Amino acid sequence: MDIATTTARFFLAAVIILITCRLVAMAARRLGQPPVVGEMIAGVLLGPSLLGLLFPGVQEALFPDAVRPMLYVVSHIGLVAFMFEVGHEFASQKVRGLGRPAGTISLAGVTAPLVLGVALILLMHGQVDVLNEDIPLGVSALFVGVTLAITAFPMLARIITERKLTGSRLGSLAMASGAIDDGIAWILLAVTIGLATGDPNRILVTAGGTVLFLVILYFGAKPALAWLMSRPGTAIEHLVLVTAIVLFAAAWWTDSIGLYSVFGGFCVGFIFPRGEVANRVVAAISPVTKLVFLPLFFAYSGLNTSFGLLFTVPLVLLTVACVAVAIAGKFGACWLAGRLAGEESPVAMRVGVLMNARGLMQLIALNVGLQTGIATPALFSVLVVVAIVTTVMTAPWLSLLDKRAERRQAKRDMSEAAAG
Repeated sequence: MDIATTTARFFLAAVIILITCRLVAMAARRLGQPPVVGEMIAGVLLGPSLLGLLFPGVQEALFPDAVRPMLYVVSHIGLVAFMFEVGHEFASQKVRGLGRPAGTISLAGVTAPLVLGVALILLMHGQVDVLNEDIPLGVSALFVGVTLAITAFPMLARIITERKLTGSRLGSLAMASGAIDDGIAWILLAVTIGLATGDPNRILVTAGGTVLFLVILYFGAKPALAWLMSRPGTAIEHLVLVTAIVLFAAAWWTDSIGLYSVFGGFCVGFIFPRGEVANRVVAAISPVTKLVFLPLFFAYSGLNTSFGLLFTVPLVLLTVACVAVAIAGKFGACWLAGRLAGEESPVAMRVGVLMNARGLMQLIALNVGLQTGIATPALFSVLVVVAIVTTVMTAPWLSLLDKRAERRQAKRDMSEAAAG
């Protein structure tokens, strides 16, 4: 297929992806789910799990192999921009007065699923053919544990805003805990990628390149961007252009040293200035990222997800076990840690529910694993199920807890009225 035909096919694929993701996202919202849930499911529907299963010829015509590298590159522009937003929002979280409970909850929320995930893979090794034999067993187990430890921080923030919990004890604690949790998990993922090479020289290049990158970013890019944002009269489009240049440079460098481009985007967002002008720059980048680029990423992930690979008893058992471990490890540990930190049971329970969602953040981590060879297509598909299930269950679970709380309050009010 020549480049002109490939380009034309890419644009057709993009049209199909954007329409499908928007329609399924609208349906998800009607069912009380965040739009990201619909977009995740839409990506899977367009892949071999449904469209390729029912109409393989149609799927091959819409998403031929020649189009997929182009889809990968374009969607990763959106990923870098999205992680930039996540990093900016992450750095904006205030943990003052919440350090002890948030630290306790986030540490438990990372440690429990990490340990359980590692233990599960070590236990089932040899019984389920799901790992890349070229990757050390410990690294594969660590990767699974890390992906189970991730929290969907952007979705958590959106749910808190939509439910008008911003500024409440629950909202502030969940945001702080989610921010710390994801920060730890992404550092562990970077370590896992470095260990996957097994080459001491490569690990040294990654470690040294990371240190150099962070030094340049903090002592060079951060003050330069702050100075630029503070200059009066600078057109917003110029600021967006400079931000894009810094983002692409960071993505290039982190990819080159084996750290993966999403880390570059996250780090730039973390050191990006605060204030009205900087917020306008982020707001200018956000719509096209979320409405155009991220659906392309969901579709790319969906094309790599084949639930048909899971139709064996061992893989079904592994999938169920991963979902159970993910929920027990994240929700159970966060709820228990919240109680031990002195939080009331309703607050601790809701924080656990919010922290349990993996969403887009886990999909990003899974794609990192797939591209670096740590995750096989079968393992990728298993963990996509975890991402979807834990994300879909969040809103109904919160609504159930709210209804139970309302019923209890109504009974108390009736008892008080009767006593009075």
